[in-house]
Amino acid sequence: METLLVDRTDGVVTITLNRPERKNAISGAMYEELHATFEEVADNRDDRVLVITGAGDGFCSGHDLTDESNRSWMTGVGGGVANMRRIGGVALALHELAKPTIAAVNGVAAGAGANMALGCDLIVASEQARFSQIFVKRGLTVDFGGTWLLPRLVGIHKAKELAFFGEIISAADAEKIGIVNRVVPAASLADEVRALADRLAALAPLPLGVMKKALNDSFELSMTQALEQEAVGQTMMFASKDTAEAMTAFVEKREPVFRGE
Repeated sequence: METLLVDRTDGVVTITLNRPERKNAISGAMYEELHATFEEVADNRDDRVLVITGAGDGFCSGHDLTDESNRSWMTGVGGGVANMRRIGGVALALHELAKPTIAAVNGVAAGAGANMALGCDLIVASEQARFSQIFVKRGLTVDFGGTWLLPRLVGIHKAKELAFFGEIISAADAEKIGIVNRVVPAASLADEVRALADRLAALAPLPLGVMKKALNDSFELSMTQALEQEAVGQTMMFASKDTAEAMTAFVEKREPVFRGE
């Protein structure tokens, strides 16, 4: 690929945003490659967990507004709104991926880059990571799902503060307000994320996918609707081969081997 490095090892897919000279700013080509890769991971049963990180000393500095292919994506044939919907489609493909996702934030995560991290299920940040909803400082409004993600993570008033001022916050402050799951030394970021990813890859993929969707939907559902969703999901699990394997392994006092069936 032109803008991404993709590694597959033992069920863990690691996407490295690979434009370090631009702090991994997202070009039009990168949007296309991200979307294609998200869809590929969704369709591949052997892919259990997705990790996103950045090459060099940055995670992702957001849209590359100097990139001609990016301007074409956002303002070209079809009109601005239609082309921005293409970018929204990339965010939605990440959000709807029925597999656990982890952002390994190694440096600056700004604008769409910050919201790509927020769109992952877990965020592990190095002590050097920084986050910013920088849009307003570029005369832009929040995109890549940030208006939906931020209030759910930090509450409406804190979300407005982050969006209105576009200030840079440290990894430690991001952890305090609930954006980041954990902060680790830069030297151990890759190992910490890999350990989490390996743990998730060893678990049953079907319940992870069902739980992810249920939790993502929870703010839009009543308690009655959530309980119905749980009932349907649990019934599906009891009919799966992985649940039978888990029960057998429990009786036999061994670790289960899950196949996503």
